[in-house]
Amino acid sequence: MDYLYYLANASLSLRVVEYLHSSNLPVSFVTVIHQIEGWIVRVKMSRYLEPQQHGDFRAYMNELGVPFEPGIRIQMALWGLETGQSPIDVMHRYQVAVVSHGQPDREEIEEFRKQFVQGLGYCPETLA
Repeated sequence: MDYLYYLANASLSLRVVEYLHSSNLPVSFVTVIHQIEGWIVRVKMSRYLEPQQHGDFRAYMNELGVPFEPGIRIQMALWGLETGQSPIDVMHRYQVAVVSHGQPDREEIEEFRKQFVQGLGYCPETLA
């Protein structure tokens, strides 16, 4: 079971990661990709959720963002990560910024945000 959402900023991505850590959902992996205009978060479950869990999780995600239909480049990047390609290879091949892939990791998102802001010298709205 796959959930793919577009979120406006880093804080919302962090909220998803925190939610997944506090839930008992069967998360297989989480992928977080940063784009200039926002964040793509994919949550892959290891099994189908019960209808109540599915509805609750979708409602939570819909509060934070919108379901996302990726273009071919993002589709290929997500497929590459799922099939075991390294995030570095995927970033080079598909020109996307893979912030995190695997177990939900708050630290990777925060470190990416910190380094990006340092490099720019200011904090864009999507990194807030």
